[in-house]
Amino acid sequence: MSEKVSESKLSTSDEIEYQLVLHAIKLTYGHNFDDYAQKSLKRRLEYHVEKYEFESLTDIIKPIVHDEAFFENLLNTVSVPVTEMFRDPLFFKTLREKVLPLLKTYPSVNIWHAGCATGEEVYSMAIMLEEEGLYDNCNIYATDFNANSLKIAQSGIINYGRMQKYTENYYLAGGKQSFSDYYDSHEDGIVMDKELTRNVTFAKHNLASDSVFGQFHLILCRNVMIYFGKSLQESVFSLFSESILPLGYLCLGSHESLDYSRALTRYETVFDKHKIYRKKQ
Repeated sequence: MSEKVSESKLSTSDEIEYQLVLHAIKLTYGHNFDDYAQKSLKRRLEYHVEKYEFESLTDIIKPIVHDEAFFENLLNTVSVPVTEMFRDPLFFKTLREKVLPLLKTYPSVNIWHAGCATGEEVYSMAIMLEEEGLYDNCNIYATDFNANSLKIAQSGIINYGRMQKYTENYYLAGGKQSFSDYYDSHEDGIVMDKELTRNVTFAKHNLASDSVFGQFHLILCRNVMIYFGKSLQESVFSLFSESILPLGYLCLGSHESLDYSRALTRYETVFDKHKIYRKKQ
């Protein structure tokens, strides 16, 4: 009996510390993590505690409040900017062969990469648009709430170690040229051709708190929603529905879906395997 009570108190104590940390972040920087998937977020906060050898979760509150560099480092841990070029190559191949030809029928096309992380998928899209003769008619908006990730995305610098995988992905996604045509050597790895971002706008945008800022023919938000709780997912889906033009496309990650969402009624599923949806007329 006493052991159960002790476990209960420990659980309550952990929850209080967790909520205090989230409250400190919200008050200091305006980032609201209340509706993120709690298990995933707690794991990442605890990893940060261990990494810097703090004794408890609440020990990170003081540096969060008083040290912006510390918080930015924490944000990199929490936001998990995991991405790669032409991730899920068959998704990109389907996009190239089935969606881009339809976008060509518009005089101009607006594309939003929401939660773009360090930009690999933005460059992937730019390459496909170039190869399909569509790039010059497009405006691409690449957004993330993590300023450090956006800085890396704008630099276009990628580690050498990833290039073999990215090259394989490119060809599996239907690449038509030599992948090496799109980058040059750099002291820190390779740097993507700056021409690929001539129609790209990188900007800070928080899906959890910011509002509609444009009307889009195509929105990609892949492998972001898996870190959101149900209520935040619904809020973001509503944001996307307001942002997508009629007959525009929404693309999610392979482990994400509109199924069981209130937003599903606003879309038709065009490629379920690749999580590509089209907004109804």
